[in-house]
Amino acid sequence: MFNNNIDRNREHNSDSTHKTQDDNFNEKITFTAKLKSFFYLFLILILTWLLLTNTFNYQEILTGLAITIILSFALNWYYLKLGFPPFTVKRIFYFIIYIIVLFVEIVKANLDVAYRVVHPKLPIKPGIVIINTKLKQDLAKLMLANSITLTPGTFTLDIIDDSLLIHWISVKSTDREEATRRIGQRFEKYLIKIFG
Repeated sequence: MFNNNIDRNREHNSDSTHKTQDDNFNEKITFTAKLKSFFYLFLILILTWLLLTNTFNYQEILTGLAITIILSFALNWYYLKLGFPPFTVKRIFYFIIYIIVLFVEIVKANLDVAYRVVHPKLPIKPGIVIINTKLKQDLAKLMLANSITLTPGTFTLDIIDDSLLIHWISVKSTDREEATRRIGQRFEKYLIKIFG
């Protein structure tokens, strides 16, 4: 019985702490920021709806509008809390370039790994290197880490502050600056424009 009271007190204290953190977050966000994020979220959702339904029947469009408005209201707080940058034409432009660069790098890395697999001497020199990043937001670092992992031959093991721990199938340099240039910089220069 005594343990149950302790557990209830812990739950009550953690709930009140959690509410305080959420209240502090809500106080920091301005009405303009909430309105912008609502608009961006609505735009993303309605475009997704139109692409998935692939029809311009008025009933489909009205249903999509109703659902996206409800979802935008419901998800707006989470969208803000995740720290997504506001959409601008410049950021969308750099995001499209980033996707193209990512696709090209994935194809190049696939060809490189395929060559290493079929080569009779199996020319690999696996190792772990550390690269630096100038990105500050956690979401931007996560995108960089995922981009590195998506390209065959490299795998992100950990993110520690402004450094990423990378497993590299064929280590060309253990120097941090050179490894950063070869592995991370090809994606980071676009992510800085998107999240900067």
